[in-house]
Amino acid sequence: MINFTKMQGIGNDFVVIDAINQTLSLTPENIRFMADRKFGIGFDQLLLVEKAITDQSDFKYRIFNADGSEVGQCGNGARCFARFVRDKKLSLKNPINVDTNSGPLSLSFSDDDLITVNMGVPKHKPEQIPMLIEPETVSYEIDIDDNAINFGAVSMGNPHAVILVNDIKSAPVNELGKILESHQVFPERANIGFMEIVSRDAIKLRVYERGAAETLACGSGACAAVVIGIEQNLLDNNVEVELPGGNLKICWSGRGHPVFMTGPATSVYDGMINL
Repeated sequence: MINFTKMQGIGNDFVVIDAINQTLSLTPENIRFMADRKFGIGFDQLLLVEKAITDQSDFKYRIFNADGSEVGQCGNGARCFARFVRDKKLSLKNPINVDTNSGPLSLSFSDDDLITVNMGVPKHKPEQIPMLIEPETVSYEIDIDDNAINFGAVSMGNPHAVILVNDIKSAPVNELGKILESHQVFPERANIGFMEIVSRDAIKLRVYERGAAETLACGSGACAAVVIGIEQNLLDNNVEVELPGGNLKICWSGRGHPVFMTGPATSVYDGMINL
């Protein structure tokens, strides 16, 4: 039996498992079973709390998509990770430093019980995203069914492409998102964001996540959208991002600086599952 906690961050839902105090050996098939919303538990991503791999960190943070694939970053998951660690009294530190497959993260609690994640410095070079388009620019173009699709691209520890739209409600998120997510220009697939500019300090966003389809929220996607909006001189440095599941605050000072994401994280219930 495996003990788990079901959590959510503005509608992006997770199963979080303490892999320090119980022995785990999960296969992709196990993860897909747990992710099934009819036969398993149901989640957008599975998060594992493991022992740190560096002396500078308190834990290792691992992320698996619902299809069983492992990814390097998930911002909403990072906030839930921090909430889980504190609720389970695995650490009362503030901030909490964690290792990820995309590098270190710092997670801190504010007085109003929101959690701020230092998401690290964005990567802009095509080979860092990775993306098979050269040279680097703030806007790229590819043809889809004889239509030119313009987008910005950046890595937030995972690859993101962001498309500007006039109306977020009518944006072709599922149709175009599915095509672009696995387009040949993205060798590791990509998360596809659809961004409506409300003002220089507010946007609306929907995200088609690789391996998970559209979700109610994507923290790294919110960071990527704001970074690309600032790069294209459409946004200021502090931006409120409205996602279907709720709002996040994103702050970025520009090239060479980390992105800070602030938002809530909530425990829903504890459970046990037999694989």
